[in-house]
Amino acid sequence: MEKIKTAIVGTGFMGKVHAENVRRLGNVEIAAVVGSRPETARKFAESNGIPIATDKLEEVLANREIQAVHICTPNVDHFPMSMAAVKAGKAVLCEKPMTMSVAEAEQLVAAAAEHNTVNCVQHNLRYYPVVQQMRQMIKAGDLGEILIVQGTYSQDWLLYETDWNWRLDSKENGPLRVMGDIGSHWMDMIQHLTGQNISAVCADLATFYPERKRPKGSVETFSAKKVDASDYESFPVDTEDFGVVMLRLGAKARGAFTVSQMSAGRKNKFAFEIFGTKAGVAWDQESPDTLWVGHRNEPNQIIIKDASLFYPAAAAYADLPGGHSEGYDDSHKQVFKHFYARVANPAAPIDYPTFEDGLHGMILLSKVAESNAKRGWVEV
Repeated sequence: MEKIKTAIVGTGFMGKVHAENVRRLGNVEIAAVVGSRPETARKFAESNGIPIATDKLEEVLANREIQAVHICTPNVDHFPMSMAAVKAGKAVLCEKPMTMSVAEAEQLVAAAAEHNTVNCVQHNLRYYPVVQQMRQMIKAGDLGEILIVQGTYSQDWLLYETDWNWRLDSKENGPLRVMGDIGSHWMDMIQHLTGQNISAVCADLATFYPERKRPKGSVETFSAKKVDASDYESFPVDTEDFGVVMLRLGAKARGAFTVSQMSAGRKNKFAFEIFGTKAGVAWDQESPDTLWVGHRNEPNQIIIKDASLFYPAAAAYADLPGGHSEGYDDSHKQVFKHFYARVANPAAPIDYPTFEDGLHGMILLSKVAESNAKRGWVEV
């Protein structure tokens, strides 16, 4: 089988995650990497056995052998790089949030349709096997009519005023930080699972550190780097550290969630509960193989991931047997597997999030920002 050649754009935390999991597919070869500087691209290429290293995206887009690109850069680059790749006829897989604005997202959706390019936005968290089992349970009516959704996405990696990441700079990140980075995952997930769209939001956002200490050197995401007083400079922050959103889901269901990058001890707690007229379910990303099922008139259940006991459509997202954990890396691999199936065969099903999903996510984020500014409810 001839391998599909792809390129990774971005050499930070997400670039590494993408590279490691693309290589697990077997039928895809990473032919090039694009870094912000020649030396970072070269170092990344050497450590990952990638033949081409460059700081010029146009060189990769001009390479006819390369069929796809992964955009794993700061948010400000998502739109121009994805647009250039689409116009060059490459399949594009872009990290979320997809763009800096709704207008940019609309342009990307239109361009992808015009050029008939395979496109994907990386909402990988949908694809834990247990999460897919929850989706099939809801689809089958096991929970009854959905009434309530609630949860959180809480982290602590920006707890200290000396913690730094490019996301703290709105020029690189966009106007919403914690909502755009992890709130986008929570909203996408609850809609993906229930099959219902968020129809209204009421948001309250908070910035606990209006000024932070920016290191004079570069810092990788989640590195928890500590700096001395002489190593930083003051930087004004205009994006939120915390947010809470009340929401309406579809015509009837109600819910609420919080997002935080300053919750001490919570490393990556993405958790949600969904309650219907028959039963409830709950899941926490820090225990990804465990599904809680709640009942009114019989004992509650704890179900451990076992594809042989899942609905067939959910079992398709598990590559290992029961008792063998499948976690964060595997969720990326599942998206890549289905994305590249479509790259290889245009008739393959689109069972991964697309630019259309990215646009919907940007609309929701704009409504959250509008609600916070108005201090009230906003229809979506």
